[in-house]
Amino acid sequence: MDASWDESSTKPFHIKEIELNAVPGYVALIVSFSALLLGLTFLISGATSQSGILIVIAVFLGIVGFLGLIGLFTVAPNQAKVLQLFGQYKGTVKTPGLRWANPFYTKNRISLRMRNFESEKLKVNDHSGNPIQIAAIVVWKVIDTAEALFHVDNYENFLRVQTEAALRNMASSYPYDAHVEGEISLRSHTAEIAEHLKTEIQDRLTQAGVLVLEARISHLAYAPEIAGVMLQRQQAQRP
Repeated sequence: MDASWDESSTKPFHIKEIELNAVPGYVALIVSFSALLLGLTFLISGATSQSGILIVIAVFLGIVGFLGLIGLFTVAPNQAKVLQLFGQYKGTVKTPGLRWANPFYTKNRISLRMRNFESEKLKVNDHSGNPIQIAAIVVWKVIDTAEALFHVDNYENFLRVQTEAALRNMASSYPYDAHVEGEISLRSHTAEIAEHLKTEIQDRLTQAGVLVLEARISHLAYAPEIAGVMLQRQQAQRP
């Protein structure tokens, strides 16, 4: 399955991950070295006896052994290799260790480990129109390698941009401080805000093969130009 355009819908085909069980690399390694050694034996015998057939067999075995070695690759724990043949997606290998696949496959490494991303401090207006500074930390990982590589141009950059867009949208939906009893605010309802932010980010990353494990606000403050005034107002409201 490839990412060519469907003319009837004018939308790209959806590519889902296909997990492959590649050939154990040690078996391929033994076979490749055996072919090279056997080819060398035939080459020496052919050169000694001046037999063209033995030399042809030696060359063939040498090519087989060489291609066998080229097809070897390693997969580290919590990493994957995405295999393509002339641009066509063939599958993803996730089993750790030494593996072997078609030597003509291109093999792109992609990490499946959990990673952190902290956004820049953004200046936005809260629901009450007050300028605030806000930043967030997102814990995420890739769960579909095909979507991550083929549905977006750069999934890490896509995550960064969409996280900041979700953070801006979420921050404008709530006031910095609650003005009435029971009102959800950015400062007082951290659990509810974190869950909203996580859902908002995940909705934007569904087609990128990324799972958001956690999202929380890492910085929250009034913008410097109104920080002093708001502090005085908060102090005046205290009993």
